[in-house]
Amino acid sequence: MTPSHLFRSLCFFALGSTALAKPLLPTPKDVPILGELEPLLVREIYDSKDRDASLATIAENPAYLALLKKHKLTLLGGPALGQLTPTSVFVWFRTAQPAEVQIILADGTTFGPTKTTFENDLTGRISLIGLKPNTSYAYQLLIDGKPASPLPKNLTFRTAPEAGHDGKFSIAFGACSRYVPELEGIWNILAAQKPLAYLTLGDNLYIDLPQDQQKQRVHYYRRQFHPAYRNLTATTPIYSIWDDHDFAANDDEGGPETFKPDWKLKNFQVYAQNWNNPPYAGGKKQPGTFFDFVIGDIHFIMTDGRYYRHRKGKSLLGDFQKNWLKETLSKSSSKFKVLCSGTLWTEHADKRGKDSWQGYAKERDEIFSLIRDQKIGGVFLLSGDRHRHEMFQLGFDAGYPLYEFNSAKVTNIHTHKANPHSLFSHNEGNFFGLLDFDFTTANPTVTYRCVTGKGTSPDHLKFTTTLQDLTPKQ
Repeated sequence: MTPSHLFRSLCFFALGSTALAKPLLPTPKDVPILGELEPLLVREIYDSKDRDASLATIAENPAYLALLKKHKLTLLGGPALGQLTPTSVFVWFRTAQPAEVQIILADGTTFGPTKTTFENDLTGRISLIGLKPNTSYAYQLLIDGKPASPLPKNLTFRTAPEAGHDGKFSIAFGACSRYVPELEGIWNILAAQKPLAYLTLGDNLYIDLPQDQQKQRVHYYRRQFHPAYRNLTATTPIYSIWDDHDFAANDDEGGPETFKPDWKLKNFQVYAQNWNNPPYAGGKKQPGTFFDFVIGDIHFIMTDGRYYRHRKGKSLLGDFQKNWLKETLSKSSSKFKVLCSGTLWTEHADKRGKDSWQGYAKERDEIFSLIRDQKIGGVFLLSGDRHRHEMFQLGFDAGYPLYEFNSAKVTNIHTHKANPHSLFSHNEGNFFGLLDFDFTTANPTVTYRCVTGKGTSPDHLKFTTTLQDLTPKQ
């Protein structure tokens, strides 16, 4: 354990982790159901000294039971889509009490049932299989044989295209999305773009409570039950990694040991329970929010830069994850390969690179050298953390330009200054990034653009590159 990590851990014990956390911003009372439910969640779970406190804690609470009866409430989170393929998708949900859940498609095809229990904090997943590629479906969610309540109006999704499909689609991404009630409407704007998926690259809630799992749960309950966010998750598969404010606290490292400090694994377990991600690549032996998935001819490789980060050892990923990333990248047959990180890749990162890949340049350049030496084409980089929408061309010569797209101020209020080394940089208001892929030509393209909290997409914040541009020189 590094001295800085030891000092921070001692601070957690001496001061209590709440000393590091931003205060909860209360949901207005006029937000349907959540405005009434939240005070109970905060009083009985968030403020509890029991770190195992969860929905089981209030299951028989008279005030909670009265709210369930008043609103005929059976669903507390979701439906949330994830793990999209050409022939399947997973649906995640959280019920209000232990229940049996089914999913029914418009044609009557039924999936499930599965049961939710307090052991899993009333969450569950159902896999919808045997679907057709690149096809739209409508679905319904039943709890104990009746339509779940409340449900978003639009319960539809589209399966992924197969590799080689000559169509167009978009993938959205963003980061830095503290729960700010007056800004939650941006999830409706994101859903309106109809992306095939949304990648959230860390600082997803700004929890900053590494030793208080009961408080972490309440952060998730609030966001997952907000109407605007549910409008997004019910139609758009979500893929998520964490960064410092989800993992622990500002600029934190986890250290090289897998299960020490002991709160690392506990936080990962809460995290995994609340996201509908594909199987994590490290399994039970090497926990962490790193995984990969393919949509059409695009291979996304999601990295965890916190769980094994070790400043003294000069490693952001740890040996296991680094080797997994290199092997995954080497074996990829997709036209585009997208390396996703919770922090900046560029050598011109803020803080002189202390909290980004620049502080671990040897490990980063080992990955870039693999791209160059094995002539792996089609690679570009996504990142979060800095509250801007921007683009960099990295100085490393990979045989073609290495572009980085950072978009990281979905709901945050705080802004970071523009980076003078970026090709463009925008930090006003709120926004997310959109990647428009076009496979209708022999030379496929990807256009990176900004979508603002007003739904606009400024021309000066767009950039298009082609697969040919990202092809190694012979």
